[in-house]
Amino acid sequence: MLRFLLLLPLIGALCVAVLPARQPLLLHRATLAATGLVMVFAWSLLAWFNPADAGIQFYESHAWHERLGSSFSLGVDGFSFPLILLATLLMPVAVVASSGVKTGAKLYFSLLLVLETAILGVFMARDWTLFYVFWELTLIPLFFLIDRLGGSNRQRRQKAALNFVIYTMGGSVFMLIALLLLYDAVPTHSFAMGAIAEAARGLPLATQIWIFAGLFIGFGVKMAVFPLHGWAPLVYAEAPSAVPLISSGILLKMGGYGLLRAIETLPGAAWALQGWLATLAFVTLLYGGVLAWRQRDLIVMLAYASISHMGVVLLGLAALNTAGFTGAIMQMVAHGLVAGALFLLVGLLHARTHTRDIGDYSSLVRTMPRFAFFMVLALVATVGLPGTAGFVAELHAMVGGFERWGGWMVLLSLSLLIGAAYAIRTASRLFTGPVGESMKRVPDLAHAEMVAAGVLSFTIIAIGFHPAPALALVGASVGRLAQFFGG
Repeated sequence: MLRFLLLLPLIGALCVAVLPARQPLLLHRATLAATGLVMVFAWSLLAWFNPADAGIQFYESHAWHERLGSSFSLGVDGFSFPLILLATLLMPVAVVASSGVKTGAKLYFSLLLVLETAILGVFMARDWTLFYVFWELTLIPLFFLIDRLGGSNRQRRQKAALNFVIYTMGGSVFMLIALLLLYDAVPTHSFAMGAIAEAARGLPLATQIWIFAGLFIGFGVKMAVFPLHGWAPLVYAEAPSAVPLISSGILLKMGGYGLLRAIETLPGAAWALQGWLATLAFVTLLYGGVLAWRQRDLIVMLAYASISHMGVVLLGLAALNTAGFTGAIMQMVAHGLVAGALFLLVGLLHARTHTRDIGDYSSLVRTMPRFAFFMVLALVATVGLPGTAGFVAELHAMVGGFERWGGWMVLLSLSLLIGAAYAIRTASRLFTGPVGESMKRVPDLAHAEMVAAGVLSFTIIAIGFHPAPALALVGASVGRLAQFFGG
């Protein structure tokens, strides 16, 4: 099942590649159909996934390089499966956000489908070599999407693409060295995640800490935690409309997911470095929130807001308890949905008005009432209003953090207040004041855009009011991991 799911977007990319390049509407519809089919198949796996089983499900393994000890191994558990569902849900939304792409449409949509294959491979891989291959594979389509199809300023988009590749590949070098050290620790010299995890827990603590530090740098760059976030604002500002949505909604979660696997593999190191992880989480929370508050560019504001939300994920992971782990994985899902909605709406607004400066907007509620409804809903969801998915995630992270650090959790509350400040400011600038001449004839959301925004909004509210199914999906895996830390 997983192998077929992995191949579906790649088959879609090949189909798009043979379509005529001068028909962007046909290319757009074909890509939307391909990503929609992938989403339906992935979500249909819910019927066979057993939430009570903490082990790896849908597992399959084929020898890849026997002497090296690597294999083509796929499987999912309560940590990876929710992120696969999130990724397959957001990809059709990213295609809807790309409806205005005309120049280079064939390359653009083909790269999106290749990127989806690489993302799904990261979440499915049960062998570290396979994980690393898919991890690096995401760089190729992203580089060309930014460098060839990004903003109108060629120099800035090339700088953004190069920045992204250097940061990510630099982090990957540390990750690769750490993985080779782990491989050397396995008596059978295998890259299987299960075998490496069993052997790594018996390593001396000092060795575990050095290996964990290497993995943290690699995953922290992708996660955009402070001070490894430097690539994010420029990439978000210069990339085409779908890339910020995918990057914030899915790619940042790849870093969080990788860090979760690192904690699972090296629990001793995670316990020893808990204070450092918590410190970085609090700094990321406040740093991202304050800089988001100060931005006038809507896309850059959302970029820094995403960095702040990744601080919540890191804080939940650093708590090393059941509530914290639950909050971290739920925050990845909740923020993916909210970020997807926000980047979709802001991207569509930019395509209509050709400006991202918040000072250029006013009283859009009169000309774009449907847009206003979904935008306000997404803005209140980003600050964790009760009844939204963000509230469920942040409440668990706060409870987990309070169990570990007590009164220090006031810093999380402060970051939420800063988030509320920039959300309210954004809503007031967009939807109040006199209607400017340039805003009087801005068209409202089209039907496909309404469906995309509506699906994300419905999911955000559904998880907020009835979180039990989502919590059950991750509960068994969280319980298994928490046992390493006395939970």
